[in-house]
Amino acid sequence: MIEARTSDIAELGQQLRVDAVRASARAGSGHPTSSMSAADLMAGLLAGHLHYDFEHPHLPGNDRLVFSKGHASPLLYAMLHAAGAIDEEHLLTYRKLGSDLEGHPTPRLPWVDVATGSLGQGLPIGVGMALGARLSGSPARIWVLCGDGEIAEGSMWEAFAAAADFGLGNLCAIVDVNRLGQTGPTRYEWDTGAYAAQIGGFGWHTIEIDGHDPAEIDQAYAEAEHQDTPTVILAKTRKGRGVAAAEDKEGLHGKPLDESEKAVVELGGVREARVRVNPPRSSEPRRSQPSRPVARPTFSVGGKAATRDGFGAALEALGDANPDVVVLDGEVADSTRTAAFRKAFPNRFFECYIAEQQMIGAAVGLQTQGWIPYASTFAAFLTRAHDFLRMAAIGGADLRVVGSHAGVSIGADGPSQMGLEDLAMFRALWRSVVLYPCDANQCAHLTATMADLPGISYLRTTRAETPVIYRGDELFPVGGSRTLAGSAHDRAVIVAAGITVSESLSAAERLADEGIPVRVIDAYSIKPLDAATIRQAAADTGRVLTVEDHWPVGGLGDAVLEAVAGQIPDVRFHKLAVRGMPGSAGPAEQLAAAGIDAAAIVRATQRLVA
Repeated sequence: MIEARTSDIAELGQQLRVDAVRASARAGSGHPTSSMSAADLMAGLLAGHLHYDFEHPHLPGNDRLVFSKGHASPLLYAMLHAAGAIDEEHLLTYRKLGSDLEGHPTPRLPWVDVATGSLGQGLPIGVGMALGARLSGSPARIWVLCGDGEIAEGSMWEAFAAAADFGLGNLCAIVDVNRLGQTGPTRYEWDTGAYAAQIGGFGWHTIEIDGHDPAEIDQAYAEAEHQDTPTVILAKTRKGRGVAAAEDKEGLHGKPLDESEKAVVELGGVREARVRVNPPRSSEPRRSQPSRPVARPTFSVGGKAATRDGFGAALEALGDANPDVVVLDGEVADSTRTAAFRKAFPNRFFECYIAEQQMIGAAVGLQTQGWIPYASTFAAFLTRAHDFLRMAAIGGADLRVVGSHAGVSIGADGPSQMGLEDLAMFRALWRSVVLYPCDANQCAHLTATMADLPGISYLRTTRAETPVIYRGDELFPVGGSRTLAGSAHDRAVIVAAGITVSESLSAAERLADEGIPVRVIDAYSIKPLDAATIRQAAADTGRVLTVEDHWPVGGLGDAVLEAVAGQIPDVRFHKLAVRGMPGSAGPAEQLAAAGIDAAAIVRATQRLVA
């Protein structure tokens, strides 16, 4: 049984290298050389400083290990083998169809909390994990294995800044400085001092070591465990360590070793040692308080209110009802209306500043700790975090994302502030829900509903005030819609959402005066769409008009078209959307210029029924 002695750590490092080489060779692909450089680092962590119960991976007292350099997955799987979590047969299924040992780690494995592999994400997520552990009162530590190449990612520097600002002494980044990236040397090669100067400038405790010296590795981990600030261990290593034909050689990234059997012999042969991993730092269950029904705010029918106001008021009520709800914002809390939550529950509000990737990364990390995160900023700026959202979907994360100031209706701020591609972006995510309320009461209900939704849910809110048309006690199920106008004699159906619902109702009144009865559907749930209701309306009228404050690609119009196309014969379809680049103007002027106001809807409907 391997324990935390330097001789044992060296031996375990060789075993991890051998298993990484074997798994990659059997698969015919993988990243063994990237695994070999970090093998001693992970041997020292596994045998001496990681506190983890592999039979109960979700215990709150377990440390968390994130492989930000997810391409080194053979090393992670070799660690699982050494810990007795998987057997030899399982290890050698690496990268095979149906295996949970994927090319880059995902939570298909119970010991993996988040999907990694898109570089620069593990540390921002680790920040969220460390926040979540501290908020829970857990003594668990968060360890993140990073590659030196990914230090070039801007998201890493967002994480360095955030971790220091939050004072996360329970977070340790382990940087495998092996000098080589995919196509050649990294920016600073083996100059760990250059990394230390920059990261230390953010307020991190920095340690520079020989990443192949077991004693230095062990001492560095012990030092990290006694810091009040986040620690980075900058470990100088050699890619392909232990195999002369591969060590510090370019051109071998992402390739199994040639003559892998000879490499195994050179590394000392196959071992079957098992590691005695330290038990969790605490066996206490996560402290939880029961939630209560949400006392949703209500807005008076006939009045006007912005949906962002409905969101903010409902979020505060939700925070009072459910102590597991946490909120993150990108330094626009007064605009997104999360400021009310911040004032009421300051310990559960996290200011992420203008760092949207870090904001979403932290939300991903927080939800691994049992928290229910809502992350909010302007819809336009969520595009910066799209890769984090994509990876969160791959990892099965449960997130609630709210984008305010969507569409041209924000007015004079101009196109840089207008979210016009957000619906398409979120609809494209796996297992996502996309909601676009038209009034404050509807928004308040959907805000509360999101707390219980799995996967990634997106709520689009509006800056401008809109008419309150629904009562405060009405319910809006995900996947539903509301038919707001209609008769047996309708000649067309207008499908709208959000800001265009009231415009469509105004258009319907004008059209009725002209003897053109139309049906108006509020498709507040864009994904999943209430396809059955829309198909029936299309069959009844033979004409469908969609209208949205969004680019014409990927939004409401395309969702409706997908539902109708090939299902209802002889349907005439037209889509109103923002087709020209907006400038600065007032909200009403913007809607008119974009051709999505009531007058434009009347004209389009007249043409459709002609």
